[in-house]
Amino acid sequence: MPEKKLTKKELFFSLLNKLFFLTVGPFIAAFALEVFLVPNNIIDGGIVGISIIVSYLTKINLGLLIFLINIPFFLLAFNKIGKKFVLQTFYAIGVLSLALNIFTTHHLPTTDDLLLSTVFGGIILGTGVGLVLKNEGSLDGTEIMSLVLSKKFGFSVGEWIMLFNVFIYGAAGLVFGWNRAMYAVLTYFIAFKVIDVVLEGLNSAKSIEVISDKAAEIGQELIEKLDISVTYLHGVGGYSGAKKTLVYCVVSRLELAKMKEIIKNIDPNAFITIVDVHEAYGGRIRGGHRQ
Repeated sequence: MPEKKLTKKELFFSLLNKLFFLTVGPFIAAFALEVFLVPNNIIDGGIVGISIIVSYLTKINLGLLIFLINIPFFLLAFNKIGKKFVLQTFYAIGVLSLALNIFTTHHLPTTDDLLLSTVFGGIILGTGVGLVLKNEGSLDGTEIMSLVLSKKFGFSVGEWIMLFNVFIYGAAGLVFGWNRAMYAVLTYFIAFKVIDVVLEGLNSAKSIEVISDKAAEIGQELIEKLDISVTYLHGVGGYSGAKKTLVYCVVSRLELAKMKEIIKNIDPNAFITIVDVHEAYGGRIRGGHRQ
């Protein structure tokens, strides 16, 4: 079936929506930096962290530093990753630099409580960065560098980012003291978790597959007692060669315990796999998914 093409109007509103979040995200991140993190010498990872350290030592404008240090990474990624991603990243980092200067000029109230700054700075920063990532942009050139290096030298993107951040947080410890460096690591961890929530959503469900000789009975019980729909999948056992019927369904976390109890009561030997589902699209019938 051919893929449906978007109309010009749909493309326009899609672009407008993306630009909105690529603008709002950097402003949120800049707010976290200027109100909670930078005044307390708590850095973020990546290029932003390097820029905070260099700005502290040289007194050069932070927004300008973030923009300038990221330029080599734009050039590196232009032919490696794709023009669309690079242009959207360029725009987002430009907005971040502008927002930092706006917030600096207005002297927003800050707190000197390091724990509050770490927690709320991480939450707000993660929200801003997550919105940018969700709309195919980035606020950090080290992610681009890590992607390129992972393709060329092996190791995962995450491992390269971790390696860069070890050096960055080490530098922060030397400049600001190890106490602030540890708060910075905590901020990074909180922001990382919040980014996951923004990208994947709060309402994560569970995808369930059940292999049992009593598949039809289990499916019927799940439909009646949990008010969900199920799908039957047909397969062949790799060892026995016997035909098998699998029961597939998606349930909420609250329904998971009850679902396992129902299955075990019918067939204690049933094989169950449970996988996190962060997003599910399409129609739903009753409590489950459309068959």
